[in-house]
Amino acid sequence: MEWTRSETLALAAPRCNTCVGLGLRIGRNKTTHPCNCVLRAIFRTCLDRFRECTAREKYMSRVTLDPLPGKDRRGAWGRKDEEFSADFCLVSKRTLTELEHRIFRYHFLLGADWKLCCRKLRMDRGNFFHSVYRIEQKLGRVFRELEPYSLFPLDDYFHGPVKSVTSSLTPRVVPIRPPLRKSVQLPDLRIA
Repeated sequence: MEWTRSETLALAAPRCNTCVGLGLRIGRNKTTHPCNCVLRAIFRTCLDRFRECTAREKYMSRVTLDPLPGKDRRGAWGRKDEEFSADFCLVSKRTLTELEHRIFRYHFLLGADWKLCCRKLRMDRGNFFHSVYRIEQKLGRVFRELEPYSLFPLDDYFHGPVKSVTSSLTPRVVPIRPPLRKSVQLPDLRIA
């Protein structure tokens, strides 16, 4: 997976000291890597959608038909909100260490503030916030680079990747441009 500037520019923090708002930083061997502010933005976007999906009433859940590739072209029925919530939790549990997952569960899933988390986990404030930022960066990268179906961008997850399909039945439209007139030189009308 290659990160591009057009992908990271909108997610980058404008006042980031590392990437100066561009979203990419240059690493060793002049390779480009996403800035940590971009990874945290990806995580926070996915977290907001997770909270939105879990806060919704269950009778509002929609069942969608997703097409499957192949000869038969049959589809699979699914509930995208529930699938996203499950993927969000399972990918997080699989990626994080035990301590990181406890912090993730208390702070992000259960919504405990930093004081309660520090008391429950017996951590000081500085170590807690360093761990929170590390969790956001780690999960942001995983949510974007997950194969074969990543959790981010959200539109691709919920609606499928956008494919530009052109029909062979529609004619290609060529704009009509009138021919340009040759310039005519006017006689010199100076008064002597």
